[in-house]
Amino acid sequence: MSNRYSIRHEEAPELALDVRLMNITSMLLLSALVLASVGVTLWWVLRHPVFAINAITVSGDVRHNNEVTLRANVVPRLQGSFFTVDLVQAKKAFENVPWVRQALVRREFPDRLSVDLYEHEPVAYWGNESDSRLVNRQGEVFSANFGELDDENLPHLSGPDTESVNVLRMFHALSPELSKLDLHIQGLELTGRGSWRAQLKGGASIELGRGNETEVMARVQRLSQTLAQVSQRYGRQAQALESADLRHVNGYALRLRGVSTLDSTATR
Repeated sequence: MSNRYSIRHEEAPELALDVRLMNITSMLLLSALVLASVGVTLWWVLRHPVFAINAITVSGDVRHNNEVTLRANVVPRLQGSFFTVDLVQAKKAFENVPWVRQALVRREFPDRLSVDLYEHEPVAYWGNESDSRLVNRQGEVFSANFGELDDENLPHLSGPDTESVNVLRMFHALSPELSKLDLHIQGLELTGRGSWRAQLKGGASIELGRGNETEVMARVQRLSQTLAQVSQRYGRQAQALESADLRHVNGYALRLRGVSTLDSTATR
């Protein structure tokens, strides 16, 4: 007779679990080591002198800036290498340079920044005469040295800074209408109370009153259509105008050189 024995090995599963845990731990340690190596390598690459920014190429509008002014105003504000430099901050640094309205900055591998500059195009002085501020074609106010202007014979606009676009738009609307009488705007002001006032070349002034462009233009057209006839009544030309007040409902008050009158029937 033979005896059969059945032997159960109870420790085998526990050993298998230990092996799995050891394998997992080894994999985690290996992954951490690889990541650390990659991090160290990347840190070394990003800070290696070969990737330092060694040149900046500038193109576009550079009439009012040169290499010396750009280096003095921008380079101290640039930090990091080719890979780490903050392009947003670099853009702001260039746009803080006088006369620069917009800057487009991009990387050029391996060690260069390329910058396209767009300067302000001044169309008028802005604010008080003591302010060194101008208005560009977009109606934006900016600061600049008046001695660097290509044309110093610019009109003078003023008003709240938030209304610079509207003031410039009103100037462009009024100028052609008054030019029909050979009258040219030297200055245009929007007062704090919302009233418009124009100063003409030669010293004449016009109180335009309150309102939007349509309302003000209606009053100016009334003046432009009748001023020549009113002036002729008194032996004067339209250019003899010294002042006009358009704030009257059915007409306007005006002063001609040597003559003063109020004509409320001059709407036609």
